[in-house]
Amino acid sequence: MNEAMYYKKEDRGRVYCYLCPVHCHIVDGGVGACKARKNIGGRLYSLNYGKISAISMDPIEKKPLYHFYPGSSILSISSFGCNFKCSFCQNWELSQQVPIMENSSISDIIKIAESYKDNIGIAYTYNEPLIWYEFVLNTAKIAKEHGLKNVLVTNGYIEEEPLKELLPYIDAMNIDLKGGDWFYKSICKGKLENVKRTIEISSSHTHVEITNLIIPGLNDDMSKIEEMAMWLSSISKDMPLHFSRYFPQYRMEKPPTPVETIMEAKKIASRYLNYVYVGNVFGSDQNTYCPVCRSIIVERGYRTRVVGFEKGVCKNCGYKINIILRED
Repeated sequence: MNEAMYYKKEDRGRVYCYLCPVHCHIVDGGVGACKARKNIGGRLYSLNYGKISAISMDPIEKKPLYHFYPGSSILSISSFGCNFKCSFCQNWELSQQVPIMENSSISDIIKIAESYKDNIGIAYTYNEPLIWYEFVLNTAKIAKEHGLKNVLVTNGYIEEEPLKELLPYIDAMNIDLKGGDWFYKSICKGKLENVKRTIEISSSHTHVEITNLIIPGLNDDMSKIEEMAMWLSSISKDMPLHFSRYFPQYRMEKPPTPVETIMEAKKIASRYLNYVYVGNVFGSDQNTYCPVCRSIIVERGYRTRVVGFEKGVCKNCGYKINIILRED
């Protein structure tokens, strides 16, 4: 076990964890809400440090990241735990319970990442990487030294100080923006304002894309979706937004989101944002288009091809496109 960062000792052997906005006060022998940080003898320890629950090579588009090294692959790793309690969690086996895991050192992960010829780096994903904080931070630092990219796929629920310490080592993020205030308080057991702050801070330091999983009857109000798109556009009209279709999972048995709902959300959000995509919808258009002339910039079919982008701009009209390409 590794001693945790961002905690303070309290009286009677308790500790106060301020890594994330849950702000757990943990008695000796107890664990935090994330189930991944434990008070042992008045010290807080990371239970998931070096614990790997899943490891695989994924297309970068699976994160989803469409504007960061399109067509590339990345080594994805995860541990366990989460500081949200979403009843619809798509990765609940890793986030809401303790799975079978293997012990891995940072050097092990770096060696695996470097063993794949076309791998661009490491994605910390599947469970919530921000409560895997110490291992992610230490691994990301060394990965950067080896020329590897670091990607976070996260709910964005973290305090400002640890976020700012981590960001210099992160090359791209996909952050979930799950819904409005009510949705966060009632469904996720969190607060929207903290996630919005993470998006604002992160977007000024690294490449950020947003995912919104639309669930029937919970966060499918088109006026709220329009409000979300307007807010994101106030940060940047070029911030990619991914709407994802919900399917029954974990403890939620609502029917799948109608395809029409997803497409309507895309139509509304596209009034404010230049790049809006849909996921979990078979046959949907996944291409990236120039916001001005509508030329295809990135074609995503059997394989991903960059076809209309050169030196940072659209080949056809010269409009600046928010896409990061491989240096090679």
